[in-house]
Amino acid sequence: MNFHIGDYSLSKLTKNAVLMIAALLLLAGCGGRDTLKYEDRSVEEIYDWALDYINKGQYRYAAVAFDEVERQHPYSVWARRAQLMSAYSYYMANKYEEAILTAGRFISLHPGNKDAAYAYYLTGLCYYEQITDVRRDQKITEQALAAFTEVVRRFPLSKYAQDARLKIDLTRDHLAGKEMEIGRFYQKSGEYMSAIKRFRTVVEDYETTSHVPEALHRLTELYMTLGIYPEALKTAAVLGHNYPDSKWYKYSYELMKKYSN
Repeated sequence: MNFHIGDYSLSKLTKNAVLMIAALLLLAGCGGRDTLKYEDRSVEEIYDWALDYINKGQYRYAAVAFDEVERQHPYSVWARRAQLMSAYSYYMANKYEEAILTAGRFISLHPGNKDAAYAYYLTGLCYYEQITDVRRDQKITEQALAAFTEVVRRFPLSKYAQDARLKIDLTRDHLAGKEMEIGRFYQKSGEYMSAIKRFRTVVEDYETTSHVPEALHRLTELYMTLGIYPEALKTAAVLGHNYPDSKWYKYSYELMKKYSN
């Protein structure tokens, strides 16, 4: 979901003016962030330069120019607007760390602003787009979940809340997948109690995810292996009641049928 940059638009600059700021850009960077050579310009000029870069899809340049608005005119109304636009531009340039830092600064300085919802949402997107497969550390996934949860908690009626809820479900499913991977590893390694703990986490903490049927079946297998038959029967019954058409219930049913015979 893109930010509506038209909300903060000014008049268009001439082509020569745009070329002028291009000559000012320093892409060597300073402390990991690109900067502009200082030249005393009006806030309107710099802001329009930045918007023009967005329109051209040159988001890295746009972010630098928006940062310059805040640097040269920190107490103007445009500084607040430029801060959020800078975060958006960094995000579009796949500069996630810079986008997160800028959005976080906007939130800390303007927590009650109407656009704080977008700042939280954008932070979530930055983490979400860096999520890797379940074999990797899931800290990024947890950070995405936390950011989207804040969107829904603080701004439940905002236009970003619906997508945030969807991504909360997806991140939770991803975290449950990580628990399943670890649980399977423990099960294959014969560390049955550790495996049970992981599968129970999926059932109890991620009960709405797609991994629950398999987790219940794995628990049934493990309880049978350990000779804890009442727990195996109970778990298989829960699986059959909630997921009667699941392949995992069929596996558990066949397993329990062998036991009953």
